[in-house]
Amino acid sequence: MAARVRRKPDDAKRMILEAASKLLAAGGPAAVQVRAVAAEIGVSDAAVNHHFGTRDQLLESLLRFGGAKLKAELRNVLSEWADGPAELVRALAALYADGYAELALALHRSGWRDTGAGMLDEVIGRLHDQAVSRCAGTGRTPPSREAVQLTMAGLHQALAMEPLFGADFRRSAGLAADARERTLGWWTEILRATLSGSRLPEGRRTPRRPEQDGKA
Repeated sequence: MAARVRRKPDDAKRMILEAASKLLAAGGPAAVQVRAVAAEIGVSDAAVNHHFGTRDQLLESLLRFGGAKLKAELRNVLSEWADGPAELVRALAALYADGYAELALALHRSGWRDTGAGMLDEVIGRLHDQAVSRCAGTGRTPPSREAVQLTMAGLHQALAMEPLFGADFRRSAGLAADARERTLGWWTEILRATLSGSRLPEGRRTPRRPEQDGKA
């Protein structure tokens, strides 16, 4: 009989959540059962319950796990910035396509509510800072932080619902149900347009700095 491997609690939790994430991507929330997760990594059902209590608590932790993965990926996108808007849109879309849209909806229907806020705060802050820096070099007025917030809120909502309702909404507007790639491209252009700012009025040689807004 193989010796039992003892892992630190954080390592064990991460392994369980990674296994649950794999099952979620393959079969949706219904596939994330304690027994299936335990079998995936070769532990007992009791071991999974020891770390997460109940299946509902496991699912809630899995949703937060997905959010943490998304934040890390978006941080990398913003650091490299080869084509920031396109990569950011695709990173958001990929997360929800892997079952997290269904998971969020299932938890919401069960009565669970996420009381946290600002999952995208860091991303929005960095997008705004980068937009201000780029606009300073192009002679354009940078977007306000709220403009970036509103754009990201709309983008996030649309991509979270895309796997569930995207095709139906496109059909309702007379678009082909399979126009997902064009939808992602449209959102990329919306984000890019927001971040590019607006043209300065005639006679303004240098853009107004954000801290000057509201000052005479």
